[in-house]
Amino acid sequence: MIIPHNRIVTLTFCPAIDKSATVPALIPEKKLSCSAPIYEPGGGGINVARAIKRLGGNATAIYLAGGYTGKFFTKLLKKENITTLPIKTINPTRENLVIKEMATQRQYRFGMPGPEISFTEWQDCLKAIEQLSDVEYLVISGSLPPGAPANIFSKIAKICRAKKVNLIVDTSGESLRHAVEAGVFLIKPNLKELAALANQESLSIEQVALASKAVLNNYKCEAVITSLGPEGAMLVTSHTILRITPPQVNVQSTVGAGDSMLAGIIMGLCSQKDMIESVQYGVACGTAATLNPGTELCHFKDVQDLYQMIRCSAAS
Repeated sequence: MIIPHNRIVTLTFCPAIDKSATVPALIPEKKLSCSAPIYEPGGGGINVARAIKRLGGNATAIYLAGGYTGKFFTKLLKKENITTLPIKTINPTRENLVIKEMATQRQYRFGMPGPEISFTEWQDCLKAIEQLSDVEYLVISGSLPPGAPANIFSKIAKICRAKKVNLIVDTSGESLRHAVEAGVFLIKPNLKELAALANQESLSIEQVALASKAVLNNYKCEAVITSLGPEGAMLVTSHTILRITPPQVNVQSTVGAGDSMLAGIIMGLCSQKDMIESVQYGVACGTAATLNPGTELCHFKDVQDLYQMIRCSAAS
């Protein structure tokens, strides 16, 4: 196994080929004519690596891939010049579907279940992490597939501590709880995920700061950055509570916005921005991603324009 050298590494346990198309209208029981499909490599960590590339950076993408779809997935990534480290699996890589109904401009997202992975396959992921060198950030984003053990975050956190790597996690449910129990540098939940972590049924934006502080006090985590959708994000650390609000934009699609935001935060930190500036840059990236249709990620020019607007608004 040849281990590439990048300061940023992403790990995606459950990647997917995102297939997107449009139809004039969604009508039950009728054969519908779709536009020519667009194929893109997807999954949380994969999208983070792709967005980092668009922002002028580089990240190594570690991911599980199997079958014909796994080979096609890697081909799609290499077409974008992403540094890849695929972990071969017996089961094939899944495919997701995004359909936009042109009559209503509504978007329908169909996520397929992740294939089950074996003991050997998830162990190979850990071995890949252990062999990394000169890495500053490891980003684990997306869901865990069947077969992954509940304590896998504990194993990864232990490796990261030994290698002095900042572990960033963007997942949900029990996986997120296991991650913060094991110890992470940063998490990026949405409102629903933060509520579950804080043992609440739901949270309003006004309750985010208090819930985030509870997470910092009760778990091993240095920063909580809660995604608020079109309302931006809330940054909470031991000494900072700040909400970053983006300008209003014409939203085309929200797919990949969270991953673009996380990519921007990491790029900010790697370019010596402080945490506040990095989250502002991340919000600009997430907002930029919503300007594009389908599963398209952020564009660099849009990010720069939005970042300047957010910085100017914060200064006024």
